[in-house]
Amino acid sequence: MPSALRLADPRVPIPDVHPPYVPAASAGFPVAENLCRVLVNAAVNDDYRLMVAAAPAAALAARPGQFFHLACPPSGEDRPFLRRPMSIHAVDPAAGTITFLYKVQGAGTRGLATLAPGDRLDAFGPLGHGFAAPEGRRHLLMLARGVGLATLAPQAEAVAAAGGRVTAVLSARARDLVMAEDRLAACGCDTLVVTDTDGTSAVEALRARIAAIHAERPFDAIVTCGSDRLMRLARDFARAWGVPGEVALEQHMACAVGLCHACVRPFVDAAGETSYRRVCWDGPVFPIEEATSWSI
Repeated sequence: MPSALRLADPRVPIPDVHPPYVPAASAGFPVAENLCRVLVNAAVNDDYRLMVAAAPAAALAARPGQFFHLACPPSGEDRPFLRRPMSIHAVDPAAGTITFLYKVQGAGTRGLATLAPGDRLDAFGPLGHGFAAPEGRRHLLMLARGVGLATLAPQAEAVAAAGGRVTAVLSARARDLVMAEDRLAACGCDTLVVTDTDGTSAVEALRARIAAIHAERPFDAIVTCGSDRLMRLARDFARAWGVPGEVALEQHMACAVGLCHACVRPFVDAAGETSYRRVCWDGPVFPIEEATSWSI
């Protein structure tokens, strides 16, 4: 098994990908230490950066909702020891690339921000269980804020590609921090931008607007990521409409393959019973009815 903790020098020649490691037969997908080459790593606004990397075949098998565990190079006085989980923003098998949208806010992401075109990105994965298959969805409601825009965009595209309709609610503090709007519109999604600055992101105002859309053309599934208040709103709608809902959770983790139990969180089932599950291995996508919070 390749080490999930080994620090990598991003500026040395890239060898072939390490042999795939499958932690359990039930995983259903290969996991490998993918040694990728950075093509683009640029700011998209004051908070977020977009990184595109050429990747080997094992990485290109990633599905919406899965993530990679990225080795973060040192930067200044920062010396990240653990990898950082990063959700998939896009996978393009034809181009041979994977894309991440990330916020620079700690030692790990500050290190990632230093990578330049031609540098190596060590991406362990794909990891975790993603969203339900998109086939058969007639109208998907996507509720995303901040980093959730990165996580949910691939599932919205997959549903649209399978013939379903998608209404994507994109929430942000301000209009210039909204991401993925053009990308979602390009694949046929109906986008609804709401922000804190103009008051349109308030839950009750949003509740009325979404309910009106549902009355005209009912939703048959909901996905959400990026906000506790949006998760609670999505749960309310899922219960009221009797449709399935999924939430992609964010969690600090160490090994990312279910061994260390550092990312365990509480969940509550329909009977009110509490259980504890690993976000990396049992998720990061969970039924919205059972999740207790988006991020802790």
